[in-house]
Amino acid sequence: MRYRTICKNKEFSRVYARGKSYVHPQLVLYVAKNRLGHTRIGLTATKKVGGAVQRNRARRVMRAALSEHLAPDVGGYDIILVARALTPKLKSTQLSRTLARLMRAAGLPDRARPAEQARP
Repeated sequence: MRYRTICKNKEFSRVYARGKSYVHPQLVLYVAKNRLGHTRIGLTATKKVGGAVQRNRARRVMRAALSEHLAPDVGGYDIILVARALTPKLKSTQLSRTLARLMRAAGLPDRARPAEQARP
């Protein structure tokens, strides 16, 4: 499923400034509420990650992990995933476990883990 994207620099800056961050050596997750009623996604990979091939792979792996875990009816959030140096070296299943852990810490619902099976 395709989500709406965060494209403008001021939108990214708002999430960085007002949102909450959840850090892992493989990935950083920023989450901020918005008043739009739908979720917007931003994926970033800086030159610290590597060359163009590594940055594209990092974004592709993050997108695959996000599509597995983010429910379409999550509500009005702006979510930004920032790649780290380890991200392009990972398989999507490894990053998926990391993203699930970060989403749980952020309090976002996980599509791969239904509410009945979720542990407190």
